[in-house]
Amino acid sequence: MPTVTRLLLILLSLLLASPAAWAQMDGHGPDAWEVTGVASNDMLNVRAGPGTGYMVIGTFAHDATGLRMTTCVPYLPRQTYHALTEAERASLPPRWCLVESRDGRTGGWVSAHYLQEDMSGGQPEMAPPVAEAQALVRDLYRSFDTAGTAADNPISPGARRDYFFKALAPQLSGHGADLLYNAQDFQGEVTRIAPDPEQPMLRGMITIEVDFTNLGRPQRAVFRLRADTALPGAPVRIFRIEHEGWAFP
Repeated sequence: MPTVTRLLLILLSLLLASPAAWAQMDGHGPDAWEVTGVASNDMLNVRAGPGTGYMVIGTFAHDATGLRMTTCVPYLPRQTYHALTEAERASLPPRWCLVESRDGRTGGWVSAHYLQEDMSGGQPEMAPPVAEAQALVRDLYRSFDTAGTAADNPISPGARRDYFFKALAPQLSGHGADLLYNAQDFQGEVTRIAPDPEQPMLRGMITIEVDFTNLGRPQRAVFRLRADTALPGAPVRIFRIEHEGWAFP
């Protein structure tokens, strides 16, 4: 196959990749997953580790929904995946994901081949503004992690108003990874982006929590959002970010 044709096919496959597949890859996945591809008379094995060599410690029903995902291995940020050659991608080991049932009674490692985004109502219902805020924060992290140039960075002057309050935009100059990861260097993964389970919205203020690890240390960023009436249509925007020991602005 000619090299140009092969590259075009690779590009097409990436463009057509499902959001769930990307979510497993880069760590910014949905809040709920469901079992797929398992026969109705069969069960999905849950193992003690990421591989068939580990003992079976439980099972999920063929139609289980509402599963919560912690992480998947191997972990590949999108930009790293793009940098791999076709041969390197083909040689990647099968992906395994650490998941837990909705009630927390069953948890362990399952093959990512049998998981897809929960489209059957397993995700907790949330108010439209809360869902919009969650999607905005998730897109902020995804865009930041995959930015190829300074202009692509969501905190750059040309893009920041898509995420932050209009009045806050000028104060973002000089900031970057510190706002998202509480550090200038990030070597870890985002494990959860979700509304505050106790109080997702209070008097118009929405709280979205982001759990992540950096250099092996678990951390949490808290995003406060509300409708920005200074923008047409008053879209939901970020007006405050809180980390351990400090906040912006």
